[in-house]
Amino acid sequence: MNISSNIRKLTLFFVALFLALSGGLVYWQVIVAGKVTANIHNGRPCLASNAPVRGRIFDRNGVLLAESKPANNVCGYLRQYYEPSLAGVIGYYISPLYPSTGIEHTYDDYLSGRVGLTSLDNIVNKTLHRPPIGDDIYLTIDVRIQRLVNKHFDDPIPIVPGETFATNRGAVVVTDPHTGEILAMVSRPGYDPNKLVQTIGHGDLSFYNQLLKDPSQPLLERPVQQTYSPGSTYKTLTLIAGLDSGKTMLSQQFNKDEARGPIFYNGQAFGPNGNNIDGYTLRFPVNTEYGFTHSDNIIFAQIGVNTGADGWLDYNKRFLVGEDTPFDIPVAKSSVLRNGQPLEKNELAANSFGQGYDSITPFEMSLIDDAVANDGQLMQPTLVAKVLDRTGSPLLTTTPKPLGSPQMSSQTAAQVRQAMFGVVRCGSGSVVSQLFTSSAGIIGKTGTAELGGGKAAHSWMITQAPYSVSNPTQLPALTIAAMKENGGEGGAVVGPMIAAMYNDIFSNNYVKAQLPTPPDANYCCQTGLLQRGCPGF
Repeated sequence: MNISSNIRKLTLFFVALFLALSGGLVYWQVIVAGKVTANIHNGRPCLASNAPVRGRIFDRNGVLLAESKPANNVCGYLRQYYEPSLAGVIGYYISPLYPSTGIEHTYDDYLSGRVGLTSLDNIVNKTLHRPPIGDDIYLTIDVRIQRLVNKHFDDPIPIVPGETFATNRGAVVVTDPHTGEILAMVSRPGYDPNKLVQTIGHGDLSFYNQLLKDPSQPLLERPVQQTYSPGSTYKTLTLIAGLDSGKTMLSQQFNKDEARGPIFYNGQAFGPNGNNIDGYTLRFPVNTEYGFTHSDNIIFAQIGVNTGADGWLDYNKRFLVGEDTPFDIPVAKSSVLRNGQPLEKNELAANSFGQGYDSITPFEMSLIDDAVANDGQLMQPTLVAKVLDRTGSPLLTTTPKPLGSPQMSSQTAAQVRQAMFGVVRCGSGSVVSQLFTSSAGIIGKTGTAELGGGKAAHSWMITQAPYSVSNPTQLPALTIAAMKENGGEGGAVVGPMIAAMYNDIFSNNYVKAQLPTPPDANYCCQTGLLQRGCPGF
């Protein structure tokens, strides 16, 4: 009997067994570890960050918006959401097995209780099989304002054949421009976050797949994640750039040919189509303020070109167009360039009245609106007011802070507010009786973004209130930026619902503000912002 041969064979057997075991460990713990961890039937991740003690989410006044409730699923608990219209803002959290979105994702370290834990805390928790306790988040959202904004989004649109169209897709952002706090943010269409969490939490992806395939894209948080052609609302940016750089004044004169067109840049004609002042402009010259009031594309093409591409782009950059926007949830980049290429004069002209390469989020339009309302200084936008641990001790408190240097002088901001007053009182917004007659003192800029291809235009309006033309140093307390996809003529589609929002907010004292006295009934005629129907015309 050859003992050495047997020992050698036994040794080789154990070596082979060791290699097989090592290979198995490498395969399961390295190669496919991610798949194993992500498997919905693997409950082990729940042991480290259990849903029962995940932090709650409240609005600014302490109204409960989200919490965890017992459920018969792998982790034993599921989130419960109490304001579905905030689905895109709060997002959703199912368990450690699935990705999260919105505030649930951005502030997961707080909500899951990982912030502030020491090594000793971890040892104690593991020894006692006790998960960490999540922290509570208080949003800047006022759920009372959120609900009324969401309600008024469904107000009937006055249908004018060929001009306005029924639509349920769009976005609204309501902001305190002096603090940067977001008071309401609505995205339509939305989805039921509770149904989403409940179905996925039990391993059923059918509802999620249904939402993914829906052509109306309910999972898309339109205020921050979708860019659009802004139409004439972008004349506000061009007016800011022109006034602040000294390239135009509200009183700058334009004769008939300059105001109506055609004018030519690089062989491209601008006007007379699209001048927007034919039919009720009876005498020339007219000025920049008149052009803004009545949304004249031809005048604003010239203001943009006279400002110059470098100057105009500089003011875009001041509002973070093309840049990352610091915010509590991800924001898509707005853009005004074609593949980053320099703007030719004809391209700058079209961009200057919002019908070129401009591709802008509703949130970006809100930022421009906010800076004007806050006398030229944009504040850091925020959704989270504070984070408290379960004892009530503050872990994070946000305070208002400027976002960079002033985007424009206070004089420029005051002139833009004056021009926005003219829009609602005398111009493209005055046809909306709800805006014109509101006691809230609403000012704004309308926009109708033409898309071509037989598609109805996007409907836009950026607004501020209250504004007093007799006391222009009193700054508006609130801004509302709103748009509806493919709704048609901007002011007619979104103006009525915006007026209803302001009226409800101020009448219920959700935002306290001193409402202005009604302006002089002859303001438009006296200032020359209106001609037809005025004495002497």
